[in-house]
Amino acid sequence: MAKTSSAKKALRSSLKRRVFNTRRKTAMKFSVKTMGKLIVTKAADAAKSFPEMQQAIDKAAKNGTIKKNTAARMKSRIAKRIAALTK
Repeated sequence: MAKTSSAKKALRSSLKRRVFNTRRKTAMKFSVKTMGKLIVTKAADAAKSFPEMQQAIDKAAKNGTIKKNTAARMKSRIAKRIAALTK
């Protein structure tokens, strides 16, 4: 357990951040999974739901839940898979 007041405050803030990070990460993973399922089934809705997935990834990257390059890599790979669907 934290002893000093600053350590107690740091613990409180890290617990708050943890809640936000897990919420963002879960939303991001859910949108990526649904996008993957749409791509596998070759659904036409994949291109339509791509902006929603991008938004979830960007929000996670903006707050530092994931790194910016990780977000860019995820978006790029999924965009490539969607482009292969439309050919």
